[in-house]
Amino acid sequence: MKVLVVNHRDIFHPYAGGSEVVIYEVSKRLMENGIEIHWLSENTRLEGRNEIDGIKLIHKGNKVTLHFHSLKYAKNYDVVMDSVAHAVPFFSYLVNKRTVALVHHVHQYVVDYELSKPLAYVVKKLERYLKKYKRIIAVSHSTKLDLIKLLKIDEHKIEVIHNGVDHDKFRPGEKSPEPMILWIGRLKRYKNPLHAIKIFKMLKTKAKLIIVGKGEKDIENQIIQASSSSDNIIYLGRIPEDQKIKLYQSAWVVLSTSFIEGWGMTITEANASGTPAVAYSVGSLPEIIQHGKNGFLVDYEDYTKAAEYIDYILSDENIMKKMSLDSYHASLKYDWNIAANKYYDYLKRITEND
Repeated sequence: MKVLVVNHRDIFHPYAGGSEVVIYEVSKRLMENGIEIHWLSENTRLEGRNEIDGIKLIHKGNKVTLHFHSLKYAKNYDVVMDSVAHAVPFFSYLVNKRTVALVHHVHQYVVDYELSKPLAYVVKKLERYLKKYKRIIAVSHSTKLDLIKLLKIDEHKIEVIHNGVDHDKFRPGEKSPEPMILWIGRLKRYKNPLHAIKIFKMLKTKAKLIIVGKGEKDIENQIIQASSSSDNIIYLGRIPEDQKIKLYQSAWVVLSTSFIEGWGMTITEANASGTPAVAYSVGSLPEIIQHGKNGFLVDYEDYTKAAEYIDYILSDENIMKKMSLDSYHASLKYDWNIAANKYYDYLKRITEND
């Protein structure tokens, strides 16, 4: 079977994130099971690779014209997977009936944070064309519910396949001798990294806040300003993978402040590394976090409650260690091998039924 995956970015893109990790981790395992994967993405002229782990990387066009290149390529494959990571679908179903949309989260509300009103209006309209796909994979039950409620998509079209974790890479390690909180992710408005600083300033327990990630310059400048005025707020920007793993391991708690999360990859990676989470109760996070076990959930923008739960974890090392162990055990249900097997079965069914 020959499969084309269409996504704006490949794994080497300077702004590659969770969506690209999903495609890479699943695709390399599908390759091991005999499925040939080609990955079509934008040509930024920065990617110097045309192959990774047997996956063929094809670079064409920009963030707009890629949508036209995808139609040209899609007709030549047994199955096409349109990864809808940036709201606007690729419409490959127009040229290949064996097309499935992979939806990471629904953007109907997020675009209001990130785009001008006219552009947000257009993007919302285009995202609603997901309804035209015959098949959709959602990465969480919350994403499936958003597809049904916000886009009016027939629930029978939607298959939920949870993302996984690489447990060989993300595993418990040595904790920081002093309490440390980690915020990690893209510096985007909807991810609210500045909320982490507000919550941190409300803590009673002495601790350090480490912020990791790159993104919007105005947000980054505010974080830099906060870190320059406090020895306990440290901004690291973008960091290598091995350093990220060590921070996950050494943190006492990871903090998530997103307005929406189709899948909380930082939560599952932190849990696998033995670190509990405190997060807003949005999107998929109530699916992942068992309140009081591998973390705590609070209402959106409830800084006071978030600070209380972080203080609870930081105030007693024995509590942290107990939640660390519980977090690791909770993470074991999410595994890329399990996820890839589900993708394999799903893709096989497409070729057998059409």
